[in-house]
Amino acid sequence: MTDWTEIAARIANASGESFSPRPPRQIGGGCINTAALLEDEAGRWFVKLNDASRLDMFEAELDGLRAMAETGSIRVPRPLCCGIAGGQAYIVMEYLGLTGGGGTTAERAGEQLAAMHRSTAEGFGWHRDNTIGATPQPNAWERDWLRFWRERRLGFQLELAARNGHGGRLQQRGAILMERLGALFDRVPAPSLLHGDLWGGNFSGDADGNPVVFDPACYYGDREADIAMTELFGGFSGRFYAAYNDAWRLDAGYETRKTLYNLYHVLNHLNLFGGGYGTQAQRMIDRLLADIG
Repeated sequence: MTDWTEIAARIANASGESFSPRPPRQIGGGCINTAALLEDEAGRWFVKLNDASRLDMFEAELDGLRAMAETGSIRVPRPLCCGIAGGQAYIVMEYLGLTGGGGTTAERAGEQLAAMHRSTAEGFGWHRDNTIGATPQPNAWERDWLRFWRERRLGFQLELAARNGHGGRLQQRGAILMERLGALFDRVPAPSLLHGDLWGGNFSGDADGNPVVFDPACYYGDREADIAMTELFGGFSGRFYAAYNDAWRLDAGYETRKTLYNLYHVLNHLNLFGGGYGTQAQRMIDRLLADIG
């Protein structure tokens, strides 16, 4: 059972302000977590909850939100604290009234995401592992982007799929693709700070029309991976892409590589949900191998 008294005390300690909240109001938290609004007359906080064993997931999310905020580029909910209370893991962040991501908000998002992507590191990865959805996402540092994508992303998901019973042609063709990844690249990408899970459900606007992104799975990687995911499930307008390209034009070959980057997320959906994602993943692999020739 959630210990709201303990969470309220932690909020007061972390914020440095007294906090005497009204009873929590349950709100949507997605398909992985539950969530609530905790507020008093002076402050409003968004609290996500999960089993105590998932504390590391929330700790990584807190780190990701802080990293994006430190770039001074695109708005994220201000992270406050995380921990365990009443046998449940929790994360607390600023509560924002979100209004949608159309119009000028989309344009600002394109500009600001390009600015965030200009924050780079010496290599590809992250200082800790995190999760993509409910799936572990390994982020050990690697100097070579192709090796990182082959081992930490595509190969990891294919191995997980094999353990989940998805073998046969998916694995055979996937192995060929991993051997031939280099043919898809005539560029060496910069290790940009990525949101990592940038689909339409993790993007909106605040009351002033400023873009807001949340629920990150951060790491340093090819910026095209973030842009590719915005196209996977929709939710981003043409004004977003035009503004991004005005700020930092995508390289030639992106239209092919976006299939490679989105294959990672489709394989993750296969491992999480099964169903038709296996067929979709096989089609994507076949398309990539056809493009390689």
